[in-house]
Amino acid sequence: MATKRERQRQLAREAHQRRMERRADRARRERRWAVSIVAAVIVLAVGFGAAAIAGVFSTPKSSAAASASSSASASASASPSATSAMVGGKCIYTAGGAAARKVSLPAATPDTKATYKATITTNRGTIVIDLANSGAPCTVNSFVSLASQKFFNSTPCQRLTTAPNSYYVLQCGDPTGKGTGGPGYEFYTENLASLKTATASGTTEALYPAGTVAMANSGSADSNGSQFFLVYKNTELPPSYTPFGTIASGLDVIQNVAKAGSTNSNAQGDGAPKEKVQIERVTITKT
Repeated sequence: MATKRERQRQLAREAHQRRMERRADRARRERRWAVSIVAAVIVLAVGFGAAAIAGVFSTPKSSAAASASSSASASASASPSATSAMVGGKCIYTAGGAAARKVSLPAATPDTKATYKATITTNRGTIVIDLANSGAPCTVNSFVSLASQKFFNSTPCQRLTTAPNSYYVLQCGDPTGKGTGGPGYEFYTENLASLKTATASGTTEALYPAGTVAMANSGSADSNGSQFFLVYKNTELPPSYTPFGTIASGLDVIQNVAKAGSTNSNAQGDGAPKEKVQIERVTITKT
């Protein structure tokens, strides 16, 4: 019969063996987790690499009316309706990107009953725009706010598109003149229901008639900022750009600039206007 001391030693050896087995088991589990994590990282890396190659994580190249302004998307905590950017009677302006000029955010509650007219004084002539406040209250509210803060004063219209392209716009609203500047905030797209589907080309693109004033964006949904474009000839584009005004007078000013052509710095028929267009000031009339 084993003595008490021998029994104690046996128990100690068994306890030590159990500890070693538990330690080995933990080591095996840790190795399995490590392998799983490495595999997951490899999968993610491959996914990110493929996505980057596909352009998913890069700033999309702008279409006729698009320009890079800010990459931040609108707030995901609230969603606008299908036709309006307002949420609970308020406009959602989300901070994002560096501001080309320091400005305050627009008021969250727009004056939806007001009628606004914008007078854009340029070195080429005066352009008067009837702002579509009833259809695009948040966009008009932002434009009016930026104009009142002199954001557009002394800024160039940096882009002109002409033939052989099928879109005809003069793009403005970036104080830097590079096509990358914005106000430091973004907001939802709206008023797209007012667009008519173009049928001449048999596509599902929307018709932006001559005289339309619409928001440019970064190529991503709800990335509106300060840049806008003026359509000087009927244009078909994807229904992605908020129309927020109509040129009441001065369309000929833009058409004359278009006749001189662009520098083709982006592509054939796409670049800075050869006849430089400088916005001297934007004046808002409210009735």
